[in-house]
Amino acid sequence: MKIIVTENYEELSDKAAEAMLAVVKADPSAVLGLATGTTPLGLYARMIRDRAEHGTSYARIRTANLDEYKGLPASHEQSYACFMRKNLFDGLDIAPQNTNIENGMAADEAAECARYDALLEALPRDIQLLGLGSNGHIAFNEPGTPFGSGTHVVTLAESTVRDNARLFRDIAEVPRKAFTMGIRQIMQARRVLILASGANKADAVRKMALGPVTEQVPASVLQLHPCCTLIVDRAAASQL
Repeated sequence: MKIIVTENYEELSDKAAEAMLAVVKADPSAVLGLATGTTPLGLYARMIRDRAEHGTSYARIRTANLDEYKGLPASHEQSYACFMRKNLFDGLDIAPQNTNIENGMAADEAAECARYDALLEALPRDIQLLGLGSNGHIAFNEPGTPFGSGTHVVTLAESTVRDNARLFRDIAEVPRKAFTMGIRQIMQARRVLILASGANKADAVRKMALGPVTEQVPASVLQLHPCCTLIVDRAAASQL
């Protein structure tokens, strides 16, 4: 695992953008695995700015997102489908049909998981972007998730619900379940880029990068990936 420590979040976002844009510019038909949450916002803003300033095209780029809340339609302001449109896709020339995310309203959970598994098999990611949960989760793969897991529905840990509550009017509105890409599929990406910012992530960063590889810290599996880069600001790196 390559570790890059930056002075602050802005430099973290700069470094992340360099990595992501290098993939896009090297292969205009690349497949990007994308993430939601607050950490990638700086990266996405830089991708949009690069598109405006340099004309980088996403017309042939395809994407696959990690996860989606169960029970939220794509039109809901807190759905991850809406998040991606608002914070990235609307600023690029990417075709909506080339963007992929689980259907949070799918009535048949097993069928939806099978659909997304098949889609991911057909779309090997050239780069997979990840954030890091304070409990060491990646995507919504909570502690205890088997490393061999595929797309599945997860009941969110209370720590995850609390972390995400800042984006809702009330913690009671935070969905308790979500569809998520499995750890097996994350590890299939040719390259992994994981970002962590802030002192509240320091313990998870240490366990992920230096601790034993264990399903109790899902992100620790990335120690086994052949091409994984961790970008952290100094606050998140304080325990390394």
